[in-house]
Formats: sequence, structure tokens, C-alpha cells
Amino acid sequence: MRCRVAIVGAGPAGLLLAHLLDAAGIESVLIERQSAEHVASRIRAGILESGTVDLLRRAGLGDRLDEEGMEHRGIYLQWPGERHHLDFVNLAGRSVWVYGQTEVTKDLMAARRRAEQAAYYNASDVEVHDADTERPSVTFIDEAGDAQRIKAEIVAGCDGYHGPSKQAVPQAVRHTWERNYPFAWLGILADVAPSSNELIYAWHPDGFALHSMRSHSVGRFYLQVAPDEDIAEWSDDRIWHNLATRFALDGWKLDTGTITEKSVLPMRSFVTTPMRRGRLFLAGDAAHIVPPTGAKGLNLAVADVALLSRAIADLLLRKDSRAADAYCETALNRVWRCTHFSWWMTTMLHRHGDDFDAELQLSQLRRIVDSPSAATELAQNYAGLPIPLSTLD
Repeated sequence: MRCRVAIVGAGPAGLLLAHLLDAAGIESVLIERQSAEHVASRIRAGILESGTVDLLRRAGLGDRLDEEGMEHRGIYLQWPGERHHLDFVNLAGRSVWVYGQTEVTKDLMAARRRAEQAAYYNASDVEVHDADTERPSVTFIDEAGDAQRIKAEIVAGCDGYHGPSKQAVPQAVRHTWERNYPFAWLGILADVAPSSNELIYAWHPDGFALHSMRSHSVGRFYLQVAPDEDIAEWSDDRIWHNLATRFALDGWKLDTGTITEKSVLPMRSFVTTPMRRGRLFLAGDAAHIVPPTGAKGLNLAVADVALLSRAIADLLLRKDSRAADAYCETALNRVWRCTHFSWWMTTMLHRHGDDFDAELQLSQLRRIVDSPSAATELAQNYAGLPIPLSTLD
């Protein structure tokens, strides 16, 4: 089978790239190792930058987002006895939106079905070949057990940290940076209306806590725990007690409800280069992972895809290779900015080290709420950098 672009990975990055290429009249094929049901149900990020929202709207993917999403002007920072609001609109001129990655994925999958372009789910033994040639290809075993080879002009690796795409970049030229943090998040979904109108980031001597939400009736909460935490040791009562303790504030009450999902999320930072090897381009988690504290993961993948869609369109439709040649350097500038911001938020808010470190963290938090310039720096990074030009521009 031949196509112009073979996209390995049908998560949000791969689906959005396919959608943007389709808008430019460029045929693509999606190859995904998991089932469509698994992809649609994966619970991940929930915060969209204003630039991401704008791109989804212009791509015709904003109807449900506008109906069900929740626009937030900012966040709360808290430590024992104090809670302070940061208004991103006043500080940076931009808001953020609460709209779960599962919902973004559903919207993108629906768009893919309407486009009636090929998508292979439950693919196994996926491999990228001949990336350095003009005719790269992807081989795999399809759901029926038949061997397939997709011959393409470009391969886009949007298959995440464990996918095969980055393995097609030879070890001799690959450079990887990684940091594993000495803590994790215990995350829950609960059938309870949010107790706060916006997210609460809470520093506490017992560990970090985050009050988030997925909708007006579903809450999303996180507790800092050990990386090897046994989730079986965390009863519902223990979780709610710890959340209430870490969010405690005079005159405010945490509402509780039925917990419907529990998981432990390791915290790490990861960047690999190059993000391009010949006709193979990496995007999203295939090239970089950030801890979720700064709400950058999905938004960073969207920025990659916007940049990559324009580069591919220029290369295939206009025979202009400048954007493709600059893709790695341009994308990495944003990647490292977001990696730094995510590291900074993570190390400022999570309890680690000794009491000396704790006092430094509290001093930094006080600086943010007392200094307009420090608050603006956080707001500008959290609300997001401008999204690169895509095939829609």
C-alpha cells in the first residue's frame, strides 16, 4: 500500500496531524498498536492552553469543547493557612480550558471516521524502515493477522515513549536526557462537583495535592506519594482524608463523592534528539515527556503537530524543505522551555529534601503571589506560548 504520510500512533498527536494534513489535501494512514477503544478511554491531561483551543476551533473540532469545556481565568496556589488566586487573563491576556484528553481524542476519532481515511488499530510488530531514503515504509501485522507494508513519502512517529519510531533513529546519533523524580501522583476520578471554581495547587508538609476537574460533576484529584506506592493500601476514606488535610483552609470545605478510578502516575522528564531523521519526524511523547504539574504534555504535542503539519505540507505540496529542515531545532526550543517550566513547577510544589528545602519552596511561592513580575512569568508559561503556524494558516 502507498500513501503520502504514514503516521505511527493514533493518540491525540497522530490524529490531529492526520486531520491537519487532510485539510491540506494530503493523504495519510494511521497505524496504532492499541485498540480504538483503548485509545479513546485513556485518561490523561485535562488542561488546554488558549492556543490549543484556538487551533482546535479553526480545525472544525471545537463544537463539543465550546459546549462542554470549562474556561478558567487562572489557578490557585496554596500552602498551609493561605490560598492565593493568579488571574492569567489579567497577567498574560490568556485563559486556559478544562477539557479532558479523552474528549479531545473522541472528537479527533470522529473527524477521522468522517474523513474516511485508513486507520489500522491493534497493529503488532510495528517497524519503521528506510527513514534515510526518499521512500520510507512502515511494516506491521494487522488485526486480522496479515502482514502489511505502508510505503510513504514521510513517516511521522507519534507513538509515544514506548513506540518503535524513535528506535528507528540510530543509537549513534540519538541523544537522550531524562530525569526521574523521587515521587509520584496518586490520581483519582470521583463523581463529585468541584469544590473550587478553578484548579488548586497545594504545597503541604505531607506532600503536594492538586484539586482539578473533568466537568461540572466529575472531580479529578492528585496526591503526592512514593514512586513505588501500593495503590491497594489507599482506601477511599484514606484518600479523602489526605486530600482534606492538604487542602484544609478556614471557611472552605472539600466535598467528597464516589471514587470511580484510581491510578499511580510516575513523574519524569524526558527529551530525545534529533526529532527528525531523514524522512522520519517525531512528535509528542515519542520525543519528549514532562511531569504533568505544568499542564504541558498534550499542549506541547499539539504545538509539535502544528509545526510538523506545515513542514510536511511545504515539503510535499510546494517542494519547499526549509520548514522541514528547521523542524527539529524549532520544536526543541519550545520543548526545552516547557520542560524547564514543568520541572520548575514540580520542584517548587512537591515536598522533598529537608526542612531547608521546604523553606526555600515556601519563599518561592510567596515571591510569586507578592511580585507581579513573578506571577506574570508563571501565567505566561502556564497559559502557553503562541502555537506555531499549521496547515490552517
